[in-house]
Amino acid sequence: MSIRRLPPVLVNRIAAGEVIERPAAAVKELVENAIDAAATRIDVALKQGGQALISVVDNGGGMTPDELNLAVERHCTSKLPEDDLLRIAALGFRGEALPSIGAVSRMRLVSRPRGGGNAWEITVEAGNRSAPAPAAHPEGTRVDVHDLFFATPARLKFLKTPRTERELALDAVRRLAMACPGISFTVTGDEERVLLRLAAAAEAGGARARRARLAALLGREFAENSVEIDAERGGFRLTGLIGLPTLHRAVPRDQYLVVNGRPVRDKLLVGAVRAAYQDVLARDRHPIVALFVDGPTDEIDVNVHPAKAEVRFRDAALVRGLIVGALRNALAGSGHRASSTVGSAALAAFRPGTGAAGQSRRSAFPPPPAPSLDLVETGNNFLRPAEPAPPPAPQAPLGAARAQLHGAYILAETATGIVLVDQHAAHERLVYERMKQALAARGVARQALLLPEVVELEDSAAARLAARAAELAEFGLQIEPFGPGAVVVREVPALLPGLDVGALVRDLADELAEWDEGFSLKERVETVCGTLACHTSVRAGNRLSPAEMDALLRQMEATPNSGQCNHGRPTYVALELADIERLFGRK
Repeated sequence: MSIRRLPPVLVNRIAAGEVIERPAAAVKELVENAIDAAATRIDVALKQGGQALISVVDNGGGMTPDELNLAVERHCTSKLPEDDLLRIAALGFRGEALPSIGAVSRMRLVSRPRGGGNAWEITVEAGNRSAPAPAAHPEGTRVDVHDLFFATPARLKFLKTPRTERELALDAVRRLAMACPGISFTVTGDEERVLLRLAAAAEAGGARARRARLAALLGREFAENSVEIDAERGGFRLTGLIGLPTLHRAVPRDQYLVVNGRPVRDKLLVGAVRAAYQDVLARDRHPIVALFVDGPTDEIDVNVHPAKAEVRFRDAALVRGLIVGALRNALAGSGHRASSTVGSAALAAFRPGTGAAGQSRRSAFPPPPAPSLDLVETGNNFLRPAEPAPPPAPQAPLGAARAQLHGAYILAETATGIVLVDQHAAHERLVYERMKQALAARGVARQALLLPEVVELEDSAAARLAARAAELAEFGLQIEPFGPGAVVVREVPALLPGLDVGALVRDLADELAEWDEGFSLKERVETVCGTLACHTSVRAGNRLSPAEMDALLRQMEATPNSGQCNHGRPTYVALELADIERLFGRK
């Protein structure tokens, strides 16, 4: 069969398959165009999840008739003034969005440039376009997309329900709105139902505006239980908000990364967030974070994905280190703080019919494994006798101990309410933090293998492990290259008796390839430390003197991450006096 040139309409439909895989992708591209046009108001309408109609109206710069003609041709753009793909400042730059959408739908564009006397419209149906014609429209642009994928009916079979497609489109708008607090957004669905309405911030570039926008998108709960992030390294700046460990989700859906104003989905974020929360959250729980990375455009490649959904950093390790370090420092700086949702859940538990819900929340955390006797002996070395307590001080953050309940909970009085402390969970965190400090100071004890174990791998995997040998040695694993496609393990962490060395090394190699981070070894060492801390801490049933109870409270106030145990469970519940009075009908 001879080689031939494909017809332009078919080329556009192939491009549409790469760029516009579902209604949400079309919404994203059209809203990005409106943002690039310097719009301050963007209205989106969706019918049948976007399949029947997608309408995007903005008050941006608008287009002339000639520009309308070019806008529906492939690879025509106003967003690369110097034709430099390493200096991309706009969200859209490929010039593929409008022609790709027009190749698989019935599309109408109406636009009027700022200061222009007339509006013009152009239509594109299955790739066939009309000539620009006069129309009535205010300054800005309107794009109506009818019957998406009617020209490629096979694609319709892969769409989900209208409701699911609508939610995906709404999520695309939310992510863009997160990065643009200075723009007002409205999204309506079937029967003109308002799905999203966001007012523009008066000070678009301020931290207050960003917090207000994030609160509107992620909820007041997140805004009240988050920590500010502001850090710099190597020309990159990281800002944003991260949720306290006691505010978490079952899936990592609410983790957002914006790079130079561009929302992206990046595995770098997932791995970095996981590393930062590693010892304050159970492995199957995920925090809520919204992070904004700003850096030199020539250090960030945004031209690596047809839909511009991914970016690539020239120095990924630098950015990852910035994220992990900034998040860990912020979490440590939050001290004993726990999310207010803990208190809200406690109040709800006093109301009829909520006990089962509270029990189900508790069951989300797996019980820690039981340690061997020798590990318990090791953990006992980290216990300290309670320090003499200062005089009772209700004005202290966690107040003054007043009673011990059921041998398991400490009741403390604060200046504005009460605090109920889970003595075992609290002491578990204190012991665990001491263990971490000891490991940082002395390192992980190693045990030499009587017979060094050779592990065969792919060449690239062996090279990755060899390159990170010094880092792995800090956690007690000594490896060396052993010819092509193999490493030899000479020492393992003494904390991990009976270790399957081959399986661990292969897991580490896979994680280094996927996340640029070896979690398995760190998690195994830290899991043992967490288990030791759990089983060597003050247990439920242990009677404590008033001095011991107050000493525990003061140590919690001085210890990082003491608002939650190693599994992400809260260590205390704070109830304001006003809330307690409402429970008794006094207010």
